[in-house]
Amino acid sequence: MKILLITTSFNGMSQRAWVELDRFNHQVKVHIATTQENMLNAVSNYQPELIIAPYLKTVIPDAIWKNYTCLIIHPGIIGDRGSASLDWAILNNETEWGVSVLQATQKMDAGPIWSTATFLMRNVSKSFLYRHEVTQAAMKALLEAVQKFEEKKFVPQSREEIDISHKGKWNRSTNENDFRFSWNEDTAAIMRKINAADSFPGAMCTINDNEYLAFGAFEERILKGSPGSILGTLDSAVCIATINSAVWIQCLKNREANSIKLPAAIVLANFEKYIPDFMVNTFDYKINSDFFSEIKYHEENEVGYLSFDFYNGAMSTDQCVRLKNAFAKAKQRNTKVIVLLGGQDIWSNGIHLNLIEASENPAETSWENINAMDDLIHEIICTDTHYIISALQGNAGAGGVSLALAADKVLAKEGIVFNPHTRNMGLYGSEYWTYLLPRRIGDKRAKLFTEQCLPWGTDIALEVKLIDGCLNEDDESFRNKVKNIAEEIAHLSYFSQLLTAKKFKRKRDESYKPLQQYREEELKIMRKNFFEDDWGYDYKRYCFVHKINVEEKANSIADKDLFSERRKIWRRRKYEKLFYEA
Repeated sequence: MKILLITTSFNGMSQRAWVELDRFNHQVKVHIATTQENMLNAVSNYQPELIIAPYLKTVIPDAIWKNYTCLIIHPGIIGDRGSASLDWAILNNETEWGVSVLQATQKMDAGPIWSTATFLMRNVSKSFLYRHEVTQAAMKALLEAVQKFEEKKFVPQSREEIDISHKGKWNRSTNENDFRFSWNEDTAAIMRKINAADSFPGAMCTINDNEYLAFGAFEERILKGSPGSILGTLDSAVCIATINSAVWIQCLKNREANSIKLPAAIVLANFEKYIPDFMVNTFDYKINSDFFSEIKYHEENEVGYLSFDFYNGAMSTDQCVRLKNAFAKAKQRNTKVIVLLGGQDIWSNGIHLNLIEASENPAETSWENINAMDDLIHEIICTDTHYIISALQGNAGAGGVSLALAADKVLAKEGIVFNPHTRNMGLYGSEYWTYLLPRRIGDKRAKLFTEQCLPWGTDIALEVKLIDGCLNEDDESFRNKVKNIAEEIAHLSYFSQLLTAKKFKRKRDESYKPLQQYREEELKIMRKNFFEDDWGYDYKRYCFVHKINVEEKANSIADKDLFSERRKIWRRRKYEKLFYEA
């Protein structure tokens, strides 16, 4: 069936919808909607049988929904209306929520219902819920609706016809005052507001008389202090006291125009000169389990588990170095298998574009970051003392895919999405991808998939052997299943032969083409991407960080001027550096 996917951006929900529909052999075309006019043109040119809008901020024109069935994925229960559905669900402390697939009509979110699915709410951020529970429920409801459409027997009903007892209702759009909090509030209330505002717009707060938007909150159970006082920093996060405990904030954003989300300790560094630094031993898991830390480790039955939970999956130079050092120490433990667990939300998305954008010399910072990422992956590839398992609980993109493939076995939770490419960011890619990707799926497929820049679902990833296993489990069951697999491998009677075979394969691959050669060839092109901007990396990174749709070509004069000024500064600093080095 010819399906047109109309979306504001090709985000995680849209990618998952494309993956699921493609899996059932539908002919799916993706259209990024920027105006009603270009929507009309896309429909006229493609002539779809069905239109689906998984994530759309632009109203569908009357001429489209009156002539085509348009299914809207709405992240709310039956009766819920408005653009801030998840925001209100979290703020109102709902215990159960859902997704509805509606038919587009003149009124937003008021059309007939094609299908619904519900889920239990968790005490996590809005973006976490959206990437997991919401997306999972949405796919279940979407596939049901598409099947009903194909059968041509189903007649959708209005909300009133289905059940007028549902508690869903129209909610206005949220604003910054809905998320604003005081440090004199209790921790649970603060956490709820930061979780509800996560990703966008951020929760408004005051830190030492300056206003910021806060993102990425973790409850601190041990440290306490005077409400609003900064208790310390760890891993670039800051710990701030509340009326009854404290909260770790991973990222902050200034109120200034065009400011971007950055690690909290970095944002506060210019104003707070004497914030104490906390030191946590990654391998002291009794303290580790109760204390905020991006990198955690525990071990059981000769298996070591290394978790790394970086905000939005972005990995800075410092984070790459810390993870590499933690992995190196994990190899010194008396274990046989090391499981790389990543984070529960996102596995990894590669280098830290926000920090790069905010740096004085983005090209140099990019270069340092990609080399740190390469060093980390090299450490994993060359491990001959342990068997390494990557266990992906969340999506992986760019260099994060290479990070997973560096292991001996790759396991993934069903439904996650892989984006093993960087060309849409103006980059060739490094992280030994020219070695790791072809050795699993072959040169032809590696070239095709990285140039097409399309997402992969777990089904196709398993079919082409990008991954070794796909586990259809909830989070806890997934980790338990991974634990069982890891322990089985650790206790194999022929485990020593397994390591011997691993060493032989690495030696054989090295004799064919050394890892250093792969790295040098990749970095030669990446250096041009960074320092010569030959693929438009500067502009694409700028648009990504500032949430500008690249498809619109930065039509805003203000955006064009700001980017132009930023580029002049970068170029000047780059040439100054080259001059002084010469």
